Amino acid sequence: MPRLLRQRELVEDDWVASGDPPPADDAAVIVPFTKFRENPDFWRSRSGRLGIRLAPADRVEDLAPDLPRISLVAAEFTGPGEGRGYSQAKLLRQRYKFTGELRAVGYVKQDLLYLMARVGFDAFELSPTEKPEEAIATLERFKVAYTPGAPLPSLAKERFHV
Repeated sequence: MPRLLRQRELVEDDWVASGDPPPADDAAVIVPFTKFRENPDFWRSRSGRLGIRLAPADRVEDLAPDLPRISLVAAEFTGPGEGRGYSQAKLLRQRYKFTGELRAVGYVKQDLLYLMARVGFDAFELSPTEKPEEAIATLERFKVAYTPGAPLPSLAKERFHV
């Protein structure tokens, strides 16, 4: 069963993780930011869609020059106390105007989805223990938010009164 929730739908993931050997040139590939920085010209020259996986300590500012070429950014949550992905998402959406897919990966629990969506995430790689149907329902749980959030096509702006 798929574990990827994208735009409020459970879907098969059409992206592959980078590996050795590298995937085909036209494949949609997600590369850890550290690996991308080792050989940026190689990754920039590929014809396929490029995604970057940010570790919690990675700086969004270092990724900014390459954002026009990037179709997906995956922010990693390593555990329940790890919140740097929220800051990364907010910077990507608000400061750098990133319009590609913003995916939460790692420790992604259904009780966090609403908050993740509020800062700009529009795709969620659910933790193995999560029930996808319940996760979708959590995005509908709250009808009013008292603080502004990220306006996304996947989350109707008027629902959040921003």
